[in-house]
Amino acid sequence: MTGIVVTGGSSGIGRAIAIRLAEDASRQNSANSAQVLVHYRRNRDGAVETAEQIKRLGVCCEIMAADLSRPDEVHRFAKDAIERLGVISTWVNNAGVDVLTGEAASWSFDEKLRMLLDVDVCGTIALSRIIGPVMADQAKPGDVTPSMVFIGWDQAPVGMEGDAGMMFGPVKAAVMAFANSLAQTLAPHVRVNTVAPGWIQTAWGETTSAYWNERAKTQALMNRWGRPEDIAEAVAYLASPNAGFVTGQTINVNGGWNRKFEGRHDDSL
Repeated sequence: MTGIVVTGGSSGIGRAIAIRLAEDASRQNSANSAQVLVHYRRNRDGAVETAEQIKRLGVCCEIMAADLSRPDEVHRFAKDAIERLGVISTWVNNAGVDVLTGEAASWSFDEKLRMLLDVDVCGTIALSRIIGPVMADQAKPGDVTPSMVFIGWDQAPVGMEGDAGMMFGPVKAAVMAFANSLAQTLAPHVRVNTVAPGWIQTAWGETTSAYWNERAKTQALMNRWGRPEDIAEAVAYLASPNAGFVTGQTINVNGGWNRKFEGRHDDSL
């Protein structure tokens, strides 16, 4: 049985990725030999809904809870995932703390940053250092090379003003740097890549102010918010045999960064 794991798959981008990967498994007539494992922390109802949508595609799916801010939970989750799935063909490190909505929105900057570091950076790195070598050991000559995908942020390398930029910038930059180093470490047995979203309309984007709504749209050449499905398509490509020669790369999925000057146009230039 081929195993697909998506961390943080109870809603938003993670849910879209898990469903999209299951669609590929179903189309490839391998639904009966594929199993998706959806990780969640507290949103069990959301994880169940993700699993139900996957099962409607004819693909087996299980859910599993783990708090990736706790090292013991990281090790337990990794061990259980390996035992349940056997061979892991695709692993997507999507889990991240939502500090923009819900109770976390009222936390201090230091509290938000610490939780982001614990989950998005330390938890992701620890989990990948366990799973990556297992995937490499499982790889067989002639088979499709296993794929691990990380979720970064398109503005992390260049920075963004304000508290959000000063939190998410260093956190996601660390994730992206680790992914590049892991690609070097696990090659050629496992392909490791990063998808770096731009402005994606998840829970925060659906409730934000008019300023951020307009900024998200105008900073993309496509003049719209990105959708979770846009990220899922990029992940599905990286996980597919079509990306068999792609590793150590970061793909920005941001609608094209808009560098146009919004002042008067000078035709003489």
